[in-house]
Amino acid sequence: MTIRQRITLLLIFMFIAITVIGGCGIYQSRRGAIEVKRVTEGVVPSALASADMVSHLKDVQLATMALVFTPDNELVNQLKEKLDAKRSELTAAVKDQAAHAEGKTQQGLIEQAQESMSNYFSAINDSISMKLAGKNELSQANLFANVVQYQDELGQIVETLRIEKNREKDQAISALNENLASTTTTITTITAAAGILLTIIGVFLYRQIVGPLGRMQGTMSEIASSQDFARRVPVDRMDEVGHSIVAFNGMLEKIEESSAQVRQKTADIEAMLQNIQQGILTVVGDAVVHPEYSAHLETVLETNNIAGCDVMRLVFSDTDLGADALSQVDAAIRACLGEDELNFEFNHHLLPSEIQKTMPDGRIKALDLSWSPISDSGGIIVRLMLCLRDVTELRKLAAEADAQKHKLEIIGEILAVTQEKFQEFIDSSMEFVRRNVQLADVTEYGDDAVIDELFRNMHTVKGNARTYGLRHLTNVVHEVEQAYEALRQPDTDVAWDRQQLSNDLTRVTQALAEYAQMNEETLGRKGPGRRGSVERYLMVEKAQIHNSLTLLEQADPGSVESLSHMRLTVHRELRLLGSETIDAMLSGVLDSLPSLAFELGKEPPMVHINDYGYRVHSQAGNVLKNVFMHLLRNSLDHGIENTATRSAMNKPAAGNINIELGVDEDMLEITLTDDGRGLALSRIRAIAIEKGLIAADASLSDEDIAHLIFRPGFSTAQQLTEVSGRGVGMDAVKDFLEREQGKIQLRFTDEDVGADFRQFETIVFLPDRYAVDTVSPLPGVALEGMPMDSVVTKNFI
Repeated sequence: MTIRQRITLLLIFMFIAITVIGGCGIYQSRRGAIEVKRVTEGVVPSALASADMVSHLKDVQLATMALVFTPDNELVNQLKEKLDAKRSELTAAVKDQAAHAEGKTQQGLIEQAQESMSNYFSAINDSISMKLAGKNELSQANLFANVVQYQDELGQIVETLRIEKNREKDQAISALNENLASTTTTITTITAAAGILLTIIGVFLYRQIVGPLGRMQGTMSEIASSQDFARRVPVDRMDEVGHSIVAFNGMLEKIEESSAQVRQKTADIEAMLQNIQQGILTVVGDAVVHPEYSAHLETVLETNNIAGCDVMRLVFSDTDLGADALSQVDAAIRACLGEDELNFEFNHHLLPSEIQKTMPDGRIKALDLSWSPISDSGGIIVRLMLCLRDVTELRKLAAEADAQKHKLEIIGEILAVTQEKFQEFIDSSMEFVRRNVQLADVTEYGDDAVIDELFRNMHTVKGNARTYGLRHLTNVVHEVEQAYEALRQPDTDVAWDRQQLSNDLTRVTQALAEYAQMNEETLGRKGPGRRGSVERYLMVEKAQIHNSLTLLEQADPGSVESLSHMRLTVHRELRLLGSETIDAMLSGVLDSLPSLAFELGKEPPMVHINDYGYRVHSQAGNVLKNVFMHLLRNSLDHGIENTATRSAMNKPAAGNINIELGVDEDMLEITLTDDGRGLALSRIRAIAIEKGLIAADASLSDEDIAHLIFRPGFSTAQQLTEVSGRGVGMDAVKDFLEREQGKIQLRFTDEDVGADFRQFETIVFLPDRYAVDTVSPLPGVALEGMPMDSVVTKNFI
């Protein structure tokens, strides 16, 4: 019997056994092959893909850092496209993992990864938006404060998922090994039971199936334990086993590629730390510096003794922070490390954002500091990231720019004022300051009259500065005025400090000198301008001289009337020298009314001036400007109502102010009225009683009550503002006029005796030597070319 026949007979004889037992063996073998396929084509590739996610995450990280830190704005869009591509790859990888997630653990990790990835991409988009908006520093701070946080969180989730996938892979391989062992046992049993023929068949099956599977299983186990992904399983057949081996070898190749990419990305990050132009370090437990830091940090701090150094000694020694501030910084750092992220939010305000550090050679560096927490998956801060930038030159440039801006603003303020008005302001202000210096030098504390005069003088300087829009000077004078205001309070505990008062006046003097210096040296406007020339040389308009010469030439020596007319004309021309109209004299104050009305929330007023043919000598200019600076402000603040009140009273929205000139009883009279509600007599009386100026049961006439407003420190303002409420104004006006042998009166213009409000007019008196009458002294004699009285209306609406 041939072997073939024997085999045939054996096969026939063992057919039934083979059918039953062999069927069982075939089933077991196929089951093992299916399990191999599931492992090599399902579980193992899925584990490989989870490892790829680490590489994708690194790609996104590098693309983000490259975009945020690139100094070339032209590369931003190109880098953004690259970043979008990397994010798409990471999103696809997470989606693929979601499709192959097995068990609640993997599904939960996938959900966490998707949520964390959404936060991560949102933080990246915020940094990109800031970068595109030109906010580089804010973009970088957001990168280290938010993007890195979510990146670490996502990285931990991905790493956990990779570990879970590897665990599943290991379990699958172990199950596969168990299945293969079971298959071997089954086949051995079948071979023993089926006899020699079954043994031959079993050997055949073993050589064809079990052997290759065993070799593959052994090689896979060795590779898994040694992590030597460069090894490959030999392929000597192309059946299901062969295809499984090919798939397994492909998996090893991808793992090797992924490992190489991870190594490359790690090297890239290290290279970035070596080349990035920022000092970056992380603070770990016990507030020491982690060994990994950017190379530029050594340049910023000028030392290479950084790793393991105490951060307080490394960064904050020899800085402008005091001992208390340093202790707060140290406590804040230690309060954050190892604690919940919420601690960083609570203590972030204690961590400085900029310091001045003195270097060993005495140089002072300005360092910009940016703090960010680095937390683990549980929200516990494991490190604090600190970014340092040397902004010394930047701060110097900023200081120079501020100084230049300050100078240009002052020049702009000066140019808005004519040369002669500006010089008048400087001269009068210097005189007020000199007067205050004298008073401060010789006065002891407690003289209320002197303190009131000190305050009035400085308040007048401030008011005139505000009138001309000299904002920087106004701020300086306002601070000094506040010091006098504190001394005026009845219950003040402020001491009379002669040295401090002198220092304050020195500040005002220096501010005035700065304005005067810029006016003369920068703008070349030296001296009082045309007004000074007029006072020195008695300049007059050519037309007037021409008219006078014409009259002289045409005068008839034989005609008394012609000679008289000629004499009056020449006399009038000479009298007009050194004089000006009241509206020209007060133009600076009048021009400031619109801005004052804006501050008070009122419409700019209309000012009507009727000089009735009178002009005023220029010598009265300073006193009248100081007087009407207060009177016009009081009229607009206390007299004229706001727009809503005027509308309710059927008055036009803009108030009206009238100024008239005249001469009576050897006095120049300037009358000021407005169409406001009038003098608040009931309020004046109530305030006088409150201040103890009059008794509550005192019987006073309306005139006596009105006269109380001239008392020092008296004010009816409801609240303190830049315009009113400081109790200075009418007493200053009274003092200014009395120095020039003048006076001021209030005269009621209605018959409502005892009313809460009464209409009135304010009359300023000065000696008539300040008045020049332009009207011909001979009735019926018209002077050719010479105007009589004039009416001026200034509309500020």
